[in-house]
Amino acid sequence: MSDSSSLQGMQEWMQNALVHPHKVQTQEVNARLVPSNRLSASERLAIYQRSYITRLCVCLAEQFPASRHALGPALFDNFARVYLARDPSDSYTLYELGRRFPAFLEETRPDAAQPEENRETWINFMIDLATYERSLFVLFDAPGHEGKEWPNVDTPDEDLVLQPCFALGSYRFPVANYYHNVSDNSEVQLPPLENSYVAISRFDYLTSSFPITYPHYVFLKALQNSQNVAAALDHVALALGTSPKVVHASWKDQIREQWLANHFFVSRHALDAK
Repeated sequence: MSDSSSLQGMQEWMQNALVHPHKVQTQEVNARLVPSNRLSASERLAIYQRSYITRLCVCLAEQFPASRHALGPALFDNFARVYLARDPSDSYTLYELGRRFPAFLEETRPDAAQPEENRETWINFMIDLATYERSLFVLFDAPGHEGKEWPNVDTPDEDLVLQPCFALGSYRFPVANYYHNVSDNSEVQLPPLENSYVAISRFDYLTSSFPITYPHYVFLKALQNSQNVAAALDHVALALGTSPKVVHASWKDQIREQWLANHFFVSRHALDAK
């Protein structure tokens, strides 16, 4: 039990009382809180206990709308309450509330002890979907390149680097399609098992997802590590057993202009000037 004579001790006790209401003893409440004319100390605390968790569940649902749709409101709310009890908010901002939610789904899955091939498909889907939603949510409010000059087709490859508001995703299901169908209020069902790769970028505060192929994913992943277009292209050729000449030609003739238009890149000099 925390020292009730200090502000920090009272704050710690109050957080535990809000997150774990069933563990609070009446004598603890009476020792720290006072009753009103109409309510006991425990009844006054219960108002905050109910509203606190309910508010956090609403915030979590706003951060994971497609996951809520897939699970259904009632089941998602149950998952949210268990998550909040296991990993209570540790930040001054609710922006971080869902940071550990995908990991929570992975760590608490009931078939965790099973070999990968024997695990439940729908659980894999929920984990991938929550991971994708978290990536979108983070990029929505992350520092970006808005208000600055973007590169164009005349910018040399040596000056191209991935923009600050950019993310890559590799998933076992087409979760991006599912998410956007939910956002569009389309009729959706759980998608089939199918590897999907997604690039996410933000331009003028609008976050967009782009389906990409596995070779594209390998290239962009290498580019994240090296920030060197030529080196990333050579890595693709080596990883896929393809001629470097073919890979470089594909980049130049089929990919480069489109990805510049989609604002995947910024100028290296623009970043260095910050």
